[in-house]
Amino acid sequence: GTFSLAQASLTFLWVAFAGLAIGVAVTWSVSTFQRWLWRGFGEEPGAALLVNLLIPFAAYLLAEELSASGILAAVAAGITMSYVELTGRISGSMRVQRSAVWNMVQFTFNGIMFVLLGEQLPGIVERAVETMSVTGHQSPWWLLVYVLAINAILIAMRLAFVWLSLRWNLLRARMRGEKGTSTPLRVVLAMSVAGVRGAITLAGVLTLPLMIPSGAPFPARDLVIFLAAAVILVSLIAASLLLPRLLRGLELPKDDTSRREEDLARKSSSKAALVAVERARQELAEGQPTGNVQLLNDAAARVSLLYQRNLDKGISPDEDPDKIKRMEQAYRSLRSAGLNAEREELFRLTRRGQISDEISRKLIRNLDLLESRQRE
Repeated sequence: GTFSLAQASLTFLWVAFAGLAIGVAVTWSVSTFQRWLWRGFGEEPGAALLVNLLIPFAAYLLAEELSASGILAAVAAGITMSYVELTGRISGSMRVQRSAVWNMVQFTFNGIMFVLLGEQLPGIVERAVETMSVTGHQSPWWLLVYVLAINAILIAMRLAFVWLSLRWNLLRARMRGEKGTSTPLRVVLAMSVAGVRGAITLAGVLTLPLMIPSGAPFPARDLVIFLAAAVILVSLIAASLLLPRLLRGLELPKDDTSRREEDLARKSSSKAALVAVERARQELAEGQPTGNVQLLNDAAARVSLLYQRNLDKGISPDEDPDKIKRMEQAYRSLRSAGLNAEREELFRLTRRGQISDEISRKLIRNLDLLESRQRE
């Protein structure tokens, strides 16, 4: 029955930061072990996908065992997996498979969250009303007051965050000597109400225990779940109603950042690929007879022309089957070297913050698809 602010603060810091640290540590250690295993025994896509699916669960269970936040550990594990991707140490075909699996899993889990909520909602509302009566508020309308008050605070926080982040980006652009334009207020309002789902919030409150160690029901558990769900619902409805009106007739400021980043990424990765193709050609040509060297030169020329976006479709190899086979093998080796170099350069640009995550994922996916098609 007593409350200590110091103890509560320390407990909160442990729950939050230990959960985040555990998520990062689990993902990093498993990924490091996987890379060591792949170097010695080769990649197995099925096993690798299964391990990736289990990493967030492992982080969650370990954090809960250490009295930290399992939800934050799982979230940190997912974010760390995204950063591990930037090392570029897995094959393109595996990355394509993993992307498809994770998209399906994400959609399924989001659906499960809201199905669980819908199944429990009638009882949650009833018990939330009972909790209200214990606090002295006999009218269930106080629940609506709480929900609207929380939403009002969230809207104010989002507005402040969006406005400050836009002003900061504008200041950075001016410091770089670029001409920045102010963002219309309607854009700020639209960004403040868009993109609201609340799946992580809902997952967090649904993991509150049913009982405390003494065996008594967890105090106000249903009230917390109801408030979280109601805030999410009101946010979604508000976004659905307000966004069409805010965006009607709105002219967004011209932004060439994505185009510039994509051009930078394509040029840098193509240059890196050309260097890697030439290096691979020289390595493959060492100790080869003159005929094979010529084939390697022809294959390297085709790959180089491809990266220069001027590949001549009319060029065809000699009709001799043996020469065709050797030409194809050389072409695949050089093309693979170029694709790997392109990918490494894109990962490097992303790590340095020179291109955005969105542009990086788009271009890397294209390279992965090319690599997968080449292996077929």
